Amino acid sequence: MKKTALVICPGRGTYNKPELGSISANIAASSPKLRASLQAILNAIDAERETLGLATVSELDQAKLFKTSLHQRPENAAALIYAAGYLDFLSIDREQYDVVAITGNSMGWYTAMACAQAWSLDTSIRLVTSMAQLTAGGAGAQFIYPIVDSEWRPDAQRIALVEEQIAAHPGALMRSINYGGYAVLAGTEAACNAAVKALPTADERFPMVLPGHAAFHTNIMTEAADEAQESWPAAAFQAPQTPLVDGRGYQWLTPTTDIRALQRYTLGHQVTQTYDFSKAVQVAVKEHAPDHIILLGPGSGLGGAVAQALIAIGWQGLTDKTSFTEQQKTAQPYVLSMGLSEQRALVTAVQT
Repeated sequence: MKKTALVICPGRGTYNKPELGSISANIAASSPKLRASLQAILNAIDAERETLGLATVSELDQAKLFKTSLHQRPENAAALIYAAGYLDFLSIDREQYDVVAITGNSMGWYTAMACAQAWSLDTSIRLVTSMAQLTAGGAGAQFIYPIVDSEWRPDAQRIALVEEQIAAHPGALMRSINYGGYAVLAGTEAACNAAVKALPTADERFPMVLPGHAAFHTNIMTEAADEAQESWPAAAFQAPQTPLVDGRGYQWLTPTTDIRALQRYTLGHQVTQTYDFSKAVQVAVKEHAPDHIILLGPGSGLGGAVAQALIAIGWQGLTDKTSFTEQQKTAQPYVLSMGLSEQRALVTAVQT
């Protein structure tokens, strides 16, 4: 009997030095039939990149060395994250898992759209590249700060500290992403710099400025959003074939999706307003009650934020980090990360 699964797509900053070569390695490790299909998809993505005059995903992924100046250039990083996630999605064994809903974190919304077939393959890679270029050109900065304690329970003091900084910089510092047990804040460089200096050090590494990030998911991105909506009309969108849960916790259900509204959200609200990843996860599990949550690559960084979002609503009796860790020690963990080899095998193992 098939198990139901919620699929979650990662966002910016997830393809780093440890992930170099992972796309080609994962394809090579697939069964012969699946390998041919995945390679054909990657070839098509590469062809679109070539027509744009950009380095192909294959060239970037198979480079001998990871170079920040190359691999983390916005249009390259976005393509690597999208391709890795989309190919992972296609690698899920549909004989084992019935994907009942898809969501993503921040830029992961674009991967989610592709996985749900709300865009054609060529539109997906072109739009992902275009949005990376448009938003990277925006002003401002972004940083992250924890709002939970060591056991991943809400920390009232840390939450108050974050609220104080937002209040101290009205209109200049905003919530960018509600990311599980972390507040991702964004705004003007001056406001971000001041807030980073004012916040006490937490867990030895926060507040952490996210290098190369602009003020994503704030009104500072309005110009980029306006240009994106002019460049990508509703005609480029299709009705998703799998339910999508967006960064407000709103569900786009098949076949009732309003395509124009989906275009406005994706290239408007999603770009300029707070992305509530925690709510997206919470709504998705409540509405679809999946047997498992499958986290796509690249990397495996989503796990903590997803667990923290689940702990916040006491999902399946989860109360803290310890209870989540214990649950994950079972033979079939609830959360399956495709960025971890042993869990990836559970998602793709019986494919032929």
